[in-house]
Amino acid sequence: MSTGKINVSVENIFPLIKKFLYNDHEIFLRELVSNATDATLKLKHLTSIGEAKVEYGQPIIEVKIDKEGKKIHIIDQGLGMTADEVEKYINQVAFSGAEEFLEKYKDSAKDSGIIGHFGLGFYSAFMVAEKVEIITKSFKDEPAAHWTCDGSPEFTLEPSDKTSRGTEIILHIAEDSLEFLEDFKIRELLTKYNKFMPIPIKFGTRTETLPKPEDAAEDFVAETIEVDNIINNPTPAWTKQPTELKDEDYKSFYRELYPMQFEEPLFNIHLNVDYPFNLTGILYFPKMSSDLQLQKDKIQMYQNQVFVTDNVEGIVPEFLGMLKGVIDSPDIPLNVSRSGLQADSNVKKISNYITRKVADKLKGLFNENREDFEKKWNDIKIVLEYGMLSEPKFYEKAGDFVLYPTVEDKYYTLSELKDALAPNQTDKNGKLVVLYASNKDAQHSYIDSAKEKGYEVLLLDSPIVSHLIQKLESDNENLTFVRVDGDSIEKLIAKEDTQISKLSEDESEKLKTVLETLVPKPTYNVQLEALDSNAAPFMITQPEFMRRMKEMSQSGGGGMFGMGNMPDMYNLVVNSNSELATTILNTEDKNVQEHLVKQALDLAKISQGLLKGEELTAFVKRSFELIK
Repeated sequence: MSTGKINVSVENIFPLIKKFLYNDHEIFLRELVSNATDATLKLKHLTSIGEAKVEYGQPIIEVKIDKEGKKIHIIDQGLGMTADEVEKYINQVAFSGAEEFLEKYKDSAKDSGIIGHFGLGFYSAFMVAEKVEIITKSFKDEPAAHWTCDGSPEFTLEPSDKTSRGTEIILHIAEDSLEFLEDFKIRELLTKYNKFMPIPIKFGTRTETLPKPEDAAEDFVAETIEVDNIINNPTPAWTKQPTELKDEDYKSFYRELYPMQFEEPLFNIHLNVDYPFNLTGILYFPKMSSDLQLQKDKIQMYQNQVFVTDNVEGIVPEFLGMLKGVIDSPDIPLNVSRSGLQADSNVKKISNYITRKVADKLKGLFNENREDFEKKWNDIKIVLEYGMLSEPKFYEKAGDFVLYPTVEDKYYTLSELKDALAPNQTDKNGKLVVLYASNKDAQHSYIDSAKEKGYEVLLLDSPIVSHLIQKLESDNENLTFVRVDGDSIEKLIAKEDTQISKLSEDESEKLKTVLETLVPKPTYNVQLEALDSNAAPFMITQPEFMRRMKEMSQSGGGGMFGMGNMPDMYNLVVNSNSELATTILNTEDKNVQEHLVKQALDLAKISQGLLKGEELTAFVKRSFELIK
């Protein structure tokens, strides 16, 4: 037996480890199971190249709880260590020049993989244990060793009678961490962090009933046996090649990732790159809600099949944060405790690669089966539109597959839309006018009026559509978007058969004066327009510019432009060729004239959803009086 002092340059490194390196006590199990996995995989490699003259077999990692003894055991069948290797890897390497090490890696971006290299993962055990033992036997023909440390720099190292290859870590759980002696807690941690580790992990046993033989007698009693309870999937779908997987395999893995998710994903994207960095993964497009806040932290990040975090900000482009799935990369630079991302050039490369891969996949789906892509459009559009606004590289590719649906469920790409509008929807300056609705039901009368004139109306109803429209207009000089209930269509679109007003100039001025005395100011700006006699007598529109400014102020842009909450301002468009306009003009009874204007204005308000509360109640009463 030998005794000694761990080679450390501070009086007691353990409080620093506990406070500085790890802020979450539960990761001790992740680190110890990861070390056991590393030891097993290293042995597999050594046997494959002939350096280890032993039988690799079918090793597993076992986690056991001894509740009475207040101990947790983590046992592997990996390459083990000799006494000299324990001295080297446990007592010296991790803590040589500890103060310099902590300072060096505090804010550094060069610590990718630092835990495995420096053995710090092992010392996370002291976050929950008052004493730790290592009992280990190397695959080499050398005696086993037994190391013990009570959380101070003092340790003991002595021979052990262990005869089987591998390492057993024994944690003597501290009084403030007794929760980790509960089965459900350990199972929860193994499922969270080690669910897809590449070596089978045993935690307890389960009962299985042997199948009944075909020739068994009627009174045959089935035998039950105890079998190892393996809680992980060592070969998850993302570790395989896409050619090895069928559509059902991807769906099955989705259910494994999200057991409480009952809807199937729309489609998936398999990521697989080995240069200039290593990255694998599977991203799923779920059915999307229009609420951007509902989809978040659904992508899980792994390093070599070890769960790290579900906060992938900075690695996965922001617009894809609404997707679900897994990414796994040993090249993602994390801080020492694996709890945070470090700045690194690889991160941007990975983000750009994922953006490009997703865009290529979407283009492929569009080209392979456009009809199916169109059916899924409403479920994925919010992600793609957000991507166009937030990722220039995605925007460059989006023209090949982003769709613009009409109220009649026709779908155009942007280039197809331009071709469709060119003959019929051009303004006086030669720009194409894209009419769109944001609410098919609320704007039905305006849509119907536009369709009667032969105009195409898009249905653009996502919460970020106003921002997308500005982006498209800035990049397409010959394109302007106008909401169908915005500025009067007749003012915008150049037509040869322009209507001529039936009223003289003096009559028009007189009618406008009457209307302006009866219509509330400054909310409504009265405009007389010579429209088809069948068009609505009164229509309320909102100037496109003012409406966009108001939408921006409501979505947070107001502060930026110093606008605050902008007041509502509308145009009241009165059809001077309508019979109602003539009746109002020629009515001498001022009460009747006021009544006609009030009723017509309220009807126009209803079509815009603007008549509410007391005004709506008064309108209903007045309408019933009319039909008595």
